[in-house]
Amino acid sequence: MRHTLSILLLLLLSASASAQLKPRPDAFPSKPEAVETKALNMAASVEEMAGWDRYPTYDTYLAMMHQWAEEYPTLCHVDTIGISVQGRLILSMYIESQTDADLYRPEFFYSSTIHGDEVTGYVMMLRLIDTLLTSYGTSPELTSLMDRTRISINPLANPDGTYRRGDHTVQGAQRENANGVDLNRTYPNPFSVTAKNVPQENQAMMDYFAAHSFRLSANLHGGAEVMNYPWDSFTSASNPHPASDWWQAVCKRFVDTARVYSNSHFRDVTTSGYIAGGDWYVIDGGRQDYVNYYHNCLEMTMEISTRKTLSSDRLPEYWQFLAPSFINYIDEIHNLPDNIGISTLETERIAVFPNPATDRVTVTGLPEGSLIELYDASGRLILITHHSSFIISNLPSGLYLLRTAKGTAKILIQ
Repeated sequence: MRHTLSILLLLLLSASASAQLKPRPDAFPSKPEAVETKALNMAASVEEMAGWDRYPTYDTYLAMMHQWAEEYPTLCHVDTIGISVQGRLILSMYIESQTDADLYRPEFFYSSTIHGDEVTGYVMMLRLIDTLLTSYGTSPELTSLMDRTRISINPLANPDGTYRRGDHTVQGAQRENANGVDLNRTYPNPFSVTAKNVPQENQAMMDYFAAHSFRLSANLHGGAEVMNYPWDSFTSASNPHPASDWWQAVCKRFVDTARVYSNSHFRDVTTSGYIAGGDWYVIDGGRQDYVNYYHNCLEMTMEISTRKTLSSDRLPEYWQFLAPSFINYIDEIHNLPDNIGISTLETERIAVFPNPATDRVTVTGLPEGSLIELYDASGRLILITHHSSFIISNLPSGLYLLRTAKGTAKILIQ
């Protein structure tokens, strides 16, 4: 599946850009981008999206998702992940081919535009949905990929931020949701004792992850061009991700493939085109760390365009060099490390058993009388004890984080 689709062969190679480390665009408060001449043409109908050189109005977006579901009822359906503060729908297209073979198919997830003004990925994901659905049965590579994989694509995670000035335009889009909250700073952080006030958009996304078994995902951003792999909460020197070698290989394949079509891209942050998140800028409450830790899903952040709100006439250009990499990244789910390794974050100095648990858990490796805290998946402190064995039968089923002075561990309560 590393093969490049012939319909995507385009673009001349161009000169490389500066290798200086660029400030992370999602690490700072919102501020206007530098003034440039840009087109922000809008599509007021599905037909006007045919050239993929416009941004859809909100109504057009809904119509596109509905039309695909109507045209390909045996191949996809629309999931409603949740509803935004202002009542807009947060949707995902769930692509699952109907085959006679009862095969295990891992679940993959793409999500874009958690920051409302970073809209390149919004159109890229819509076009990816269209490419997958229209290619089924005609492209052997894509047909095989869909037959072997369950694929969920959420084009727009923050509709209120994107359509801040109304459903008819993305002009004036803002980073935050309607309440002025940065959705990529308010996920529960498994490495912090500070509980988050989780916005409803994020809670809906957390519930969606809990309802599925995604094993690989990506969160699409804009403002730079770099593959950002976990962790965001630490530098790689202080706490490397257990699958960091695998992440680097995956990122290299993504960037190298994109550069076949346009050699000038993915050079504005690092020469390699990828970096561990914390080595770029440490943040707290980002989605990828939450997903990696709590859902045993390998998620990364893809910064895919130097401009947050890309000129609409450049959208086809970006698709041409990104599309093969987007498709290949889905196929990486069939190349996961033997041991995803998230559980190796649990310290070896303490042990928790049984795990999963139903009635009582016991913690060993701690001095008698040590403080033990238990947090739920939303980051809320729900239990404090100094007893190494304690009852958990009164707690709802789910994943919990046990924190001690000697380390942390995850507990699955059934």
